[in-house]
Amino acid sequence: MDILSLFIIVPVLTILALVFTKGLQQARITAMVGSLIQLGMASNLVIAYFKERAVNDSIMLFTKDMIWFDHFNIHYAIGVDGISVALLGLTAIIVLAGVFISWKMEDLPKEFFISLLVLSTGVYGFFISIDLFTMFVFYEIAVIPMYLLIGIWGSGPKEYSAMKLTLMLMGGSAVLLVGVLGIYFNSNADGGALTFNILEIAKVHIPFAAQKLFFPLTFLGFAVLGALFPFHTWSPDGHASAPTAVSMLHAGVLMKLGGYGIFRIAMFLLPLGAMEWSWFFIILAAIGVVYGAFGAVRQTDLKYINAYASVSHLGLVLFALLTFNKIAWNGAILQSLSHGLLTALFFALIGMIYGRTHTRDINKLGGLMKTLPFIGAVYVITGLAYLGLPGFSGFIAEMNIFVGAFENPDMFHRVLTILAVSSIVVTAVYILRLVGKIMMGPIIDEHHHDLPKVTWYEKTGILLLLIPIIGMGVAPIWLSDMIMASLQPFIQGVLTH
Repeated sequence: MDILSLFIIVPVLTILALVFTKGLQQARITAMVGSLIQLGMASNLVIAYFKERAVNDSIMLFTKDMIWFDHFNIHYAIGVDGISVALLGLTAIIVLAGVFISWKMEDLPKEFFISLLVLSTGVYGFFISIDLFTMFVFYEIAVIPMYLLIGIWGSGPKEYSAMKLTLMLMGGSAVLLVGVLGIYFNSNADGGALTFNILEIAKVHIPFAAQKLFFPLTFLGFAVLGALFPFHTWSPDGHASAPTAVSMLHAGVLMKLGGYGIFRIAMFLLPLGAMEWSWFFIILAAIGVVYGAFGAVRQTDLKYINAYASVSHLGLVLFALLTFNKIAWNGAILQSLSHGLLTALFFALIGMIYGRTHTRDINKLGGLMKTLPFIGAVYVITGLAYLGLPGFSGFIAEMNIFVGAFENPDMFHRVLTILAVSSIVVTAVYILRLVGKIMMGPIIDEHHHDLPKVTWYEKTGILLLLIPIIGMGVAPIWLSDMIMASLQPFIQGVLTH
């Protein structure tokens, strides 16, 4: 069995095992064991990748190609580079952390964990696919369970939030499908056969008129999931109603499919179209960065604050990609990883606070550092990492983005870069206000004097996320070098046009 297909097979086997479990304890142990195996596989893949990369300079490693639908030349084609490997590792970490944070889930636990694992299966499949059609199928597999996860296990106006999220993402998928088919029907522009294979299409000179038409469709299809302004409105509502683990996977992993798809498909396969449209979409991305930060300042619900912060930080990923600078691109991938870990950790902490105080309103919270010192300390650390303090993952990611973006000599890009940099100040405002108000302030509710202590499984989930955040900040070179080496083929393919 090849090393990559296991990322599909193991979650599916875990789902089948969950079907036959009885009771809460069996369900969560089965989900935990399956997720632990996935994390072990991701760790093994990193080691195997470095060994193989030392002797193999192919764009994609561990490739496998099996015919799926011969008539349309659709293949089960898989392979990874350093970017894919890093995102697979991120997914494995957040899935396992989500299982631990959901340890007390008592409402249909078997069905809940099955839905989580279906989502993760789609994400894994998306990151390893190098066939456009197969990638699109896994994309839909990842998105569809969100409706059930929010609609069944959510809170507040969960039906509205689940329906809004589903309709907007399905609308994005419809636009994306048109873009994918447009690429497919122009993949024989040099006289070859029609193909969905990304590596083969990249060698074809797709006509400029086709690129100009299908790039915005492909970009928007993915950008809806990446929370591009003004198509971001599904995200705050979805986060606010979703259960904790779903918010963690949603913001930490699922939304990364948008930026990854833009980079791997829209920009790599349609570089001329990307350059033609970049000025328009980079304005929207820059607006999203600032708007998300100011939106977070205006909120009083902890989940809404983190959701708008996610819109801002994911806007930086799209902004960096559209600068066409290799340092900024490196920063975009690092930001995807950093944001995934940080936002998942924030949602985990918010879920733990809500589970004990039964409120997410910052005006009703205070003095949590006294009553919940572990949660308080980690919350402060996470907040400092989120606003880009050196020594944490956020700093190395944002520095690459801003330095790379400012290397563009024209006034247009530099003004937008300065605008994006200003979001750091706004981020500091809402992070420090939160820390001061809910952690350091006086205890507002007398019932908050004696709150339940943090459990071992909650601490395990938190540390699974916190350790990589610090690791990325302290020793980023190996990860940055792995990503930069994988960017080289894309730099040659896109920047040389």
